[in-house]
Amino acid sequence: MSRARASIDLPEVRISQAEALWYDHTRWQGFVDGLHHVELVEGGYPESGGRVVWASHPGGRGRVIERVLSYEPRVGQTLEVEDEKTTGVQRVAFSAIDAGVRIALELEYAIRSPTLMTALSDFFFIRRAQTDSLRRTLLRFARELHDELHPPL
Repeated sequence: MSRARASIDLPEVRISQAEALWYDHTRWQGFVDGLHHVELVEGGYPESGGRVVWASHPGGRGRVIERVLSYEPRVGQTLEVEDEKTTGVQRVAFSAIDAGVRIALELEYAIRSPTLMTALSDFFFIRRAQTDSLRRTLLRFARELHDELHPPL
């Protein structure tokens, strides 16, 4: 399996504030990279056993299925994720830092139909694209949370 990681520090934000937005699937369109719309939420999401199905923008990941493997309030969540081309495990972790919160995302993934070129393609292109996607999600999340906590006058 390959791994992509990204994190962001959000000063003057409490874990509870970050977590409330992160798990609000009705707001994901504003920050989850590539998400077009959520199709289905079931099983008590974000709790263990919950499931979310969402569709990407055209030309993206297609239909994405996320199953919650574990969830601990104020700590994080582990998901089993799959789309048309990959399967994997994604983790989000919330940790307190001086006067704020750090959010860390990690994706361990495998290509569904590997070829002889898969390892090279992953090393040079896919892993970077996965990491960039995690970063874009976190940056958009930070903006969305900032706008929520500091609305314009």
